[in-house]
Amino acid sequence: ARMRGFSLSELDIEHIMRQEFTATCSDAGTVAFGEGIPHPRYYGAFPRKIRRYVFERGVISLPFAIRSMTSLPAQIIGLRDRGLLREGYWADITVFDPEKIADRATYTNPHQYAEGILYVLVNGELVVDGGKLTGKLPGRVLTPARH
Repeated sequence: ARMRGFSLSELDIEHIMRQEFTATCSDAGTVAFGEGIPHPRYYGAFPRKIRRYVFERGVISLPFAIRSMTSLPAQIIGLRDRGLLREGYWADITVFDPEKIADRATYTNPHQYAEGILYVLVNGELVVDGGKLTGKLPGRVLTPARH
């Protein structure tokens, strides 16, 4: 059996989104596309935040949202060479179309990639090129001793 609980009101979520200390994350792991029954945010947590809370509702600004997804989480977990576009830092970059970015995964059809993601670089290598996966896997698991 599976159960999904919905205990936060939209007003509570919007209040949390506005806080300087709110970092964005997902419950995604390392599961192959199409396996299991993940939460829809497994595939679309970050695009959903941008589409819904920046562009549709105007709850936060785009720079505020980007910070909550990049430099703030890196700072919180102590990754000193990630999270910012800075010389000498690892190049983990996502380029998206602000008109098209949107999550598409649902509870009944969770295995759907988000739309509007044009390019993704992981450690400086393209893993999404023109909206298509390249097949490259340059990422690595980061532990306190490995970053």
